[in-house]
Amino acid sequence: MPIPSREALVDHLVRTRIAGEVATPRENNLSHYRKLSNGDRHYWLGIDLGDRWSDEQDVLAVMAERCGVIDDPAHRHGQDTIDPELTVAGLERMAARLRKAAEARQRVLFATGHPGALLDVHRSTADAMRRAGCEIVRIPGGLVADEGYVFQFADVAVFERGASLWHTHSPEPMNAILDAMEAEGSPLPDLVVADHGWAGRAGQRGIDAVGYADCNDPALFLGEAEGTVEVTVPLDDHVLDPRFYEPMTAFLLDAAGLNPA
Repeated sequence: MPIPSREALVDHLVRTRIAGEVATPRENNLSHYRKLSNGDRHYWLGIDLGDRWSDEQDVLAVMAERCGVIDDPAHRHGQDTIDPELTVAGLERMAARLRKAAEARQRVLFATGHPGALLDVHRSTADAMRRAGCEIVRIPGGLVADEGYVFQFADVAVFERGASLWHTHSPEPMNAILDAMEAEGSPLPDLVVADHGWAGRAGQRGIDAVGYADCNDPALFLGEAEGTVEVTVPLDDHVLDPRFYEPMTAFLLDAAGLNPA
């Protein structure tokens, strides 16, 4: 995979709708912002937001600043956006944290609640981190959460139910991993690279966490604003073809000084 320039990556993100005019409609975004501000824990993604974000307009303001959604509160229906420049800036911040982990040979855990889209992004990053000398954390076996199972596939922690990998926002799979590691006396990860409740709960429990988030998942952006999450990269987290993320991943690994080959 050739390493795209910053300009070429921005163009690719817009053409594939990873950023720019994304598929997630404005109505869905605002509905999630409202539910988060009303205290619905499903939308907190494992972060304890307390009553600090009880105004929906405050949530919208952060999402406009950090994700690039349309900042006009009167825009209630139709198209919404992710700023591709913010996506690339987020990738550069994530790359800096990956570089730090590689230089220190840190223990890194990868996890995804979007296995149908982001699994290979995480797998490729885990491969590169291992080549750089990091230890990719192996989670304990036999873990159960949310009436399903938590295990690793291609070095990435995932949630399985009914012989299928599931899309999940829940923080409970990450709780299961960290609780089991503590119970067996294993050192916790130095860094978690994830998304959804996997990233949010890791950060809430005091572990350095970086992750990806869509424009309808505001909690990780609020977590970054408050310092609970180190980096949140804005993107559409389930586009038409998971191979569309490959140039983005190549850019990330190159910026981190890692060999993407």
